[in-house]
Amino acid sequence: MSDVFISYARASLAQAQQIGALLRAQGLRVWRDDELPAHRAYAEVIAERLAAAKAVLVLWSEQAVASEWVQSEADRARNERKLVQLRLDSCTLPMPFDRIQCADLAGWQGDAAAPGWRKVLDSLASLIENDGGMDAPAATVPVVGASRKPTICVLPFANMSGDAEQEYFSDGISEDIITDLSKVSALSVVSRNTAFQFKGRHVDLRQLARQLAVSHVLEGSVRRAGMRMRITAQLIEAASDSHLWAERYDRELTDIFELQDQISQAIVAALRLKLLPAEKSAIERRGTADAAAYDLYLMARREWLSGNTDARVLKTILRLCLRATDLDPAYARAWALAAMAQVTLYVRHRDTGRDGMALAERALALDPDLAEAHAVKARYLSGQGQLDAADAEIELALRLDPQSYEVHLNAGYVHFRRRRFEAAARCYEAATALIDAAFAAPGMLISCCQAIGDRVGAERAARQTLARAEAAIAQDPGNGMALGFGAGALAVLGDTERARDWVARALLVDPDNRGMRYNLACALAGTLGDLDGALDLLAPYLSIATGAELSHIEADPDMNPLRQHPGFVLQFAAARERLLADAAAKESEARRQAGTNAP
Repeated sequence: MSDVFISYARASLAQAQQIGALLRAQGLRVWRDDELPAHRAYAEVIAERLAAAKAVLVLWSEQAVASEWVQSEADRARNERKLVQLRLDSCTLPMPFDRIQCADLAGWQGDAAAPGWRKVLDSLASLIENDGGMDAPAATVPVVGASRKPTICVLPFANMSGDAEQEYFSDGISEDIITDLSKVSALSVVSRNTAFQFKGRHVDLRQLARQLAVSHVLEGSVRRAGMRMRITAQLIEAASDSHLWAERYDRELTDIFELQDQISQAIVAALRLKLLPAEKSAIERRGTADAAAYDLYLMARREWLSGNTDARVLKTILRLCLRATDLDPAYARAWALAAMAQVTLYVRHRDTGRDGMALAERALALDPDLAEAHAVKARYLSGQGQLDAADAEIELALRLDPQSYEVHLNAGYVHFRRRRFEAAARCYEAATALIDAAFAAPGMLISCCQAIGDRVGAERAARQTLARAEAAIAQDPGNGMALGFGAGALAVLGDTERARDWVARALLVDPDNRGMRYNLACALAGTLGDLDGALDLLAPYLSIATGAELSHIEADPDMNPLRQHPGFVLQFAAARERLLADAAAKESEARRQAGTNAP
């Protein structure tokens, strides 16, 4: 049984996902139609879930008002006295819903302290409480949850090392503590993406607690010098602004895993929660016992999350991961990230130095349930045209870890290649929400939203892409992929002059970046209407494109304006003929070798 059934029009998918994530963060069980099982009839499942829900939250919009499905779901909820409704835009509610209280969230950006959102939470709390499923919310910090779980926000630990290059280490520790606490069933934990929005900012803890509707906040700092580290941590009760627990640890780097376990267990004890044996075991499972290997992996992951797929950066990630596996050959996560880097090197830069599939298989041999390894295997299989096998791998990866950025990013790619743009949009939306710095996910989300006619969603994704691209470029002005995605976002937002400036800048700083050139061509063709300019960018790309890349072009809706362009038709046909000739030459050489080696 779910606590809340969310009813919405497809054009409001992004808002529905955001609202669902906020409600889940408060401990509520939420159901949307993205959870429809493949083997059952749509109407049958909807009726079942409507009946089982304690509250039905209707997201009214112009499209929802015109939807018979939404009106039918709202009418049933009204008749069963469990309707909660909010308005996402200036639409006029249909009768008789215009005579029922409706929270106004037009222009809402996700602020948990907004009056309209507080009204929604209060209404849901009232319905679920009356159903016997929850206690009344606390008076000081409103917390909605099926069992009044404590809810905690782990703020990014401050890097006190005096070296910005050590930021990866403090971020890695913060992420691991969030992951550890998320394994405790009696505790709700604010997502990594939400928590990291406050990185480097002075935070009023009471205001933050109201904004996120959390009961507790964990903050701390990390100071590292060589193989020594000092970590401080303090757990604060938001309502009273009082410290429940605080500690300072001075340790060797080799003690990092034991230290993380101690911090997580101390928080559980301070909150007087029961840690189940399986949860304790899950927290203590680190993937490696070698602190130096772990340190190398954190460095590599920092580079991966930068979104810069320049060959130099990808080769750095590969070296770091392979060095980590030298130190600990059983470190499956390092093998999986190495596979991700190598597959991307092949896709973006035609680098065949290593077999990415072999690296992924090595990770899976060590940990068959490692979702990221299944995800990179799915991307590889999709690129090789083994689409059904790729679907099977990505479905398994999503089941194994539905909170993995890498899984959702690669799932988006797999769906995109098969022109399943709504499914791809859901995956890219999830990836965008999981990692706050990643610009590729919202960049791809723009194309998916445009393909399904969701203009509002495309513009929202463009704003996210641009903000993240600007932050990445501030860190690394030569980040070609950030410039490419940022130019596309500017074009969608109508800032044509600045978009063209970014195109010119990108080609100056990173002219050989094939992925960047392709994204720039998408912006010129799909949004700016400059077909000749797009073709000029694509010409060197098509001259060496792989079969997988040509298949991607065939699927990509951003390429639609070019498909009838005579120059594009000729260049694409030439690329196909080149691949056929290469395949024939390889087959002929294989036959010759077989004849030479015959007895």
